[in-house]
Amino acid sequence: MNSEIILDILQAIDKISSHQAEEARKFSSNSGKSVRQSLVELGFVKPLEIAKALAYQFGMELVQLDRALIDPEVIKCIPRDIAYKYQIVPVKLDNDLLTVAISDPLALDILENLRFELNLEVDGIVAMEEEIQTALERYYGAEEGKIDNLLKDIQDGGISIAGEDDVLSDNSDEHAENDDAPVIKLVSMIISEAFRRKASDIHIEPMERKLRIRYRIDGILQEIPSPPKRLQGSVISRIKIMANLDMAERRLPQDGRIKVKVGKNKTIDLRVSTLPANHGESVVLRILDKSGLTLGLTELGFFNDDEALISQLINMPNGIMLITGPTGSGKTTTLYSCLHVLNKPDRKIITVEDPVEYVLSGINQVQVRSEIGLSFASVLRSCLRQAPNVIMVGEIRDLETAEIAVNASLTGHLVFSTLHTNDASGAVTRLIDQGVKPFLVASSVRAILAQRLVRCICSNCKESYTPSMRELELLGIPANQANNVVLYRGAGCANCGNSGYKGRKGIFEILIMSDEIQRLVYQKAPSSQIRTRAREMGMRTLREDGLRKALSGMTTLTEILRITQSYDD
Repeated sequence: MNSEIILDILQAIDKISSHQAEEARKFSSNSGKSVRQSLVELGFVKPLEIAKALAYQFGMELVQLDRALIDPEVIKCIPRDIAYKYQIVPVKLDNDLLTVAISDPLALDILENLRFELNLEVDGIVAMEEEIQTALERYYGAEEGKIDNLLKDIQDGGISIAGEDDVLSDNSDEHAENDDAPVIKLVSMIISEAFRRKASDIHIEPMERKLRIRYRIDGILQEIPSPPKRLQGSVISRIKIMANLDMAERRLPQDGRIKVKVGKNKTIDLRVSTLPANHGESVVLRILDKSGLTLGLTELGFFNDDEALISQLINMPNGIMLITGPTGSGKTTTLYSCLHVLNKPDRKIITVEDPVEYVLSGINQVQVRSEIGLSFASVLRSCLRQAPNVIMVGEIRDLETAEIAVNASLTGHLVFSTLHTNDASGAVTRLIDQGVKPFLVASSVRAILAQRLVRCICSNCKESYTPSMRELELLGIPANQANNVVLYRGAGCANCGNSGYKGRKGIFEILIMSDEIQRLVYQKAPSSQIRTRAREMGMRTLREDGLRKALSGMTTLTEILRITQSYDD
C-alpha cells in the first residue's frame, strides 16, 4: 500500500500527528524500511491499530489470525506457492465464496487474479502483516528460501554445512525423491555437522518455546542454534522415517537405526531412541563410527607399561577380563579394540550384545532379544557349543550370566565383559553380591580394568605454564622439586571451538588378580581392603594414572580433577 495513504488515514483519525508522520517518512528513508514498519518501531502506533484503521477506512472486516481457527480444508483451497506469492491466507469458504486475509485493502489486483486462478469468488478482509506471515508458516510451512537462510544463520553461528562432496544420504526411496526438501536438508545438515565435529550423540529436545539441539562433543553437551519451533514435528518425523519407526506412535518410546553416507565413501550408523516428553518426542541419535574400534592400545591412552600389561592379559588362553566404568566411559571402544587385536584367522570370536552396536568383519555377533527368550544367559550357553576361543559378553547383569561366563573361562575360553562399578575392586564384590561363589571369582577373573575418558589438550593451541603451589600439592610434588615441573593447557582456537580440548583418551586402573588378591577374595574382604592391598602391590588408581598423563601433556590437571572428583583415592 502507498505510504502516503497510510499516513493520511492515521492522521485523519488522530492516531498520529503531522510531526510524527514526517518523522516516520525520514526514518523510512534512512533505514530502508517501510513507513508501516517505521511507525511501529518509532512507537507511534501498534500494528493492530494500523490494521484497524485500514479496515475502518475501507469498510472491511478485520481478522486477528493468531486467534482464528481455520479449517484445514479451507487452507487446501489455495496452493502454497500462490499463498506465498500474494501474501494472503484463506480464512473461510462459504459455497463458492472464498474469504482471504490481506494486509493491503487496495490490492484489488490480487483478489482479481485469485478469482481467475482459483475459479472462485474471492472476498478480502484485513489482517496484520506480521500475522499473515506467521499464519503462512504455520499452515504451509516455511518457504524454502527461509530454511536456506536458517541454514546460513546456523553456519554463521559456527556450524558449517557439508559441501557437495559431503552430502549425507540414506537408502530410503523417500529420501531420494525429496532430496531438495528443506527439512530434509536441515536434518542432513544436523547429522553431517555432528559427524564433522566428532560428536558422539545428537540430542533433539522439544522445549516449551523452542526445539533445542545439542551435540555431545568430547563428553560435554554443546547447544547449537535452534531451528524454529514450528519445524519440530517435521524434523522428528523425518528422523522417524529414516529410522523406520512407527510415525503414528507418539505415546511409547521407540528404538531404531539409520545407516547414512557422509562424503563419497564414509558410512556411519546411527542408533535412534525416542522418548515421549512434555512438549513432544525427545530424540537421541547415537553416532556409531567404526573407525574408533580399530584403534591400537596406544591410541586408547595406554602408556607403554600399561600397554605391555594389557597385551599380555588379552593374549591369555583363558580366564575373564572385566572392564568397568559408568555409561559413556569408553568401555565398548576398549572391548572392540581388544577384539580387533585378537581377530586372527586362527581364532573364533563370538560376541553376545544388547544391542549389536558395531558390525565387525570376521566376528560372530549375536543380538540379545529378551522378548523371545534370547537372553544373555541362553545365548552364552549356546555359544559354548560353537567351540569359540574368545567370547565377549556385553554386560554381566545377573547370576545366571555370571555363572556361565565363569564356567566358560574355567573350561578354556577367554571371556571379555563389562560391569557398571566405580572402580576395579568394586567389580569383585559386585560379582559376589550377584551370587557367584568367591572361590569361582578368584579362580576365573584374571584382571579388572576400570576406566574413564578425559579430554585431550588441543595440539593446535597447546601451551605450557608453571603450576601453582596448589597444583603441585595435588600432584604430590614437593616444593623443592617444583623447578622442573611443567604443565600444559589449551589456549583455545578455531580448531577446538575455543575450548582448549580436542578428542578424548582413557585413564585406567588395572587390578591384577594376584595370589594375594585372590586370598582376600576367598575371605570375602570388602572392596576397600582389596583396593588398599592392590595399591600397595603397585596398582595405579584412576587419579594417579590421570596425573601422570597431565604431567606428560596429554590432558590438563583441571580435567583430571573434574573426572575423578567423586572418586575417593
